[in-house]
Amino acid sequence: MKRHPTDGTLRRLLDEPIGVADADRAHIAGCPVCLAELARTRADATAAESLTASTATGVDVDAGWRRLSAGLATERVGRAAAPAPARPGWGARLRSPVVAVAAVVLLMTGAGIAAAADWLPIFRTEQIVPVAITADDVVALPDLSAYGDVVSISEPAVHPVADPAAAAAVTGLPIPQVGTLPSGVTGEPEILAGGQAGLEFTFSAAKAAQALAPAALPAPPPGLDGSRFKLVAGPGVMQVWTADSGLPALAVGRAVAPTAYSSGVDFATARDYVLSLPGLPADLVSQLGAFAGDGTTLPLPLPADLVGSASTEVNGTPAQLLTSRDGALTAVVWVQDGIVTAVGGSLSADEVLAVAQDLR
Repeated sequence: MKRHPTDGTLRRLLDEPIGVADADRAHIAGCPVCLAELARTRADATAAESLTASTATGVDVDAGWRRLSAGLATERVGRAAAPAPARPGWGARLRSPVVAVAAVVLLMTGAGIAAAADWLPIFRTEQIVPVAITADDVVALPDLSAYGDVVSISEPAVHPVADPAAAAAVTGLPIPQVGTLPSGVTGEPEILAGGQAGLEFTFSAAKAAQALAPAALPAPPPGLDGSRFKLVAGPGVMQVWTADSGLPALAVGRAVAPTAYSSGVDFATARDYVLSLPGLPADLVSQLGAFAGDGTTLPLPLPADLVGSASTEVNGTPAQLLTSRDGALTAVVWVQDGIVTAVGGSLSADEVLAVAQDLR
């Protein structure tokens, strides 16, 4: 049986990550025991630094990273770039069902990011499970910025491209090829492409206490206060055939699945603490707690009164079939080898599944 890396190796991963062997890095990244020990090592190191720090400050690596990330962030196509400190719309975005529910699971959640400094992967998408939400749930979901600092690392900047070759140049992904178009779907599709979307969150016990009142805030586990988390997803590409009604007659999309990274706290510690916070809708906590055990299941929030779901398969891969309550739209979505693929439109379930199974 392979031994866990030594305490010295864990400390070196914090101080000199490039000097840690790839095999040890891979073991630590996938081992809950080592991740928990790494979090304790980080907490000890932080405490020691606070005792020995002089009044003169040195280079602020974290601030440099944030400035670099902000400088590399892609601007939204067709919109004027807003100043970074006052990005309009962040409050609404952080309360959106997609971001808020994913954040609860990944902790309010590229190889390049994983290799930078001491970031370790704590979540990878291997399957998608629907989470039914109501209007009351959306209202009750917390504003992520009330629990710490949120920074947009990059925006996807989705935009039309001329052809599949241009889409591949933007995303690095081969565009899905539809074998046979369903009856009634004609013409050439519009092709949309976008880069990677990224969000960084730093948990602050002080801000959380202000939001909840100190008496209501559960005591954060060691190492959580000040820990940073990154959620990245994309790039992605989509083809859309539009019907005369203006609704998508057929849409076929593919994107790199979401992944989350931590500066040291493991997935289970972060997940359990977030789900213990007061104010989260009880039914939502119950749903998330039922499947969020291994850091591989991505929640897909669905408005319960508008969309239904059912488990299915696409060429042997588990998938979710989604149908609007009025029957106007149907879609199927699945994950394979770290890639999310979705097929949907103004079609029947049989038609959507036929397209999905025939993709090349």
